[in-house]
Amino acid sequence: MLQGSNGFNMAKVSVYIHIPFCASRCNYCDFNTYVGKEELISPYINALCEEIRKVASHCSKGLEINTVYFGGGTPSLIPPQFIQKILTSLKRNFLLREKPEITIEVNPGTISPNALQQINDMGINRLSVGMQSANQEELYLLGRRHNYMDVVKTVELARQAGISNINLDLIFGIPYQISTFWQKSLEKALLLKPEHLSLYALTIEEGTPLANRIAEKSISEPDDDDAAEMYEWAERSLEGEGFDQYEISNWAKCDPLIDFRCQHNLQYWHNLPYFGFGAGAHGYYNQQRWENEKGILSYINAIKKSDKRVDSIYPAARICRKINSKLEMQETIMMGLRLVKEGISFSNYYKRFGVSLLDVYDKEVIRLRQIGLLRVDDEGKRLVLTDRGKLLGNQVFMAFLDLIVGEDCCLS
Repeated sequence: MLQGSNGFNMAKVSVYIHIPFCASRCNYCDFNTYVGKEELISPYINALCEEIRKVASHCSKGLEINTVYFGGGTPSLIPPQFIQKILTSLKRNFLLREKPEITIEVNPGTISPNALQQINDMGINRLSVGMQSANQEELYLLGRRHNYMDVVKTVELARQAGISNINLDLIFGIPYQISTFWQKSLEKALLLKPEHLSLYALTIEEGTPLANRIAEKSISEPDDDDAAEMYEWAERSLEGEGFDQYEISNWAKCDPLIDFRCQHNLQYWHNLPYFGFGAGAHGYYNQQRWENEKGILSYINAIKKSDKRVDSIYPAARICRKINSKLEMQETIMMGLRLVKEGISFSNYYKRFGVSLLDVYDKEVIRLRQIGLLRVDDEGKRLVLTDRGKLLGNQVFMAFLDLIVGEDCCLS
């Protein structure tokens, strides 16, 4: 059984599957995605299934998969039989828990009713739809190919196929976006009655078309103060609509019988182990983090050549980092504080590491409490972000991270 630094049970893992294929590349995207490579889909899926087999062969028998997440890229771009092939490979090589949460990302307008029915029949029970905005000018600026009615149609078809857990992604803080545009987009999202919402402030990533246009001053840079106001408005509005904010950027519909929080992402935020399969995928298992080869062909070739490598259980890994106890402690705080209500449980932290969080990080906690970014909950059992801390989360997280973060070794 896999354990943390002090025996904390980490036997259940999650699986992320990266599908790097896209029909077009969005103007803000810096993800590991590729356009016009459809001829590589079949060999890529074969390599991915081989990676699953090889990684599983090094793991303890009976290792249970808790959640599966198909991300990208555009997973809905590839034919359903390839998704089925991956799931079959996972079931053949690992133990899947009964009725695991299985999510697939979908771009509006890219998936047919038949394909939705097929993925539901496979056991995929959660859809994450990249809505981003209901405003056509904003979608054009972002380089998105769909419109709001494509979102409506995709959600309708998913419901008809029997999928009852749907997330909508939206972006705020877009250049030229005013509060009324943002409010209208969120209101239109709510009309579709999603079970989950993910709301992200637009990040301007270096080297993207959007960043280049801002640098050229052909479009204006987003205003951070405006984005903060949009975020706070969304917090207030969604509470009134029956949504619970459980993470900085995520809201789940309140239901006394069903937990609509994304269980896969909770695995990340609890700093628990997961496997990442596919080009550029990241993983965390057995006190190691790794990153796979990014290019599609370089990833496929790495899998083909992996039989000659004896230095790693991860056949496509480009870089592997050993995670010592101190770094695991720091990362657990950084990830856990994203959970705005749950935060960091003092008792769970002690069970995992055998030390008190306040004994190790007393100076950092005192300083962040003094400047109003952290607080201890009313029962004195948890460390959580304040409302201001949610807006300045990166400042809080970095306070717990040393400059020396681990030992890297190149595996390629």
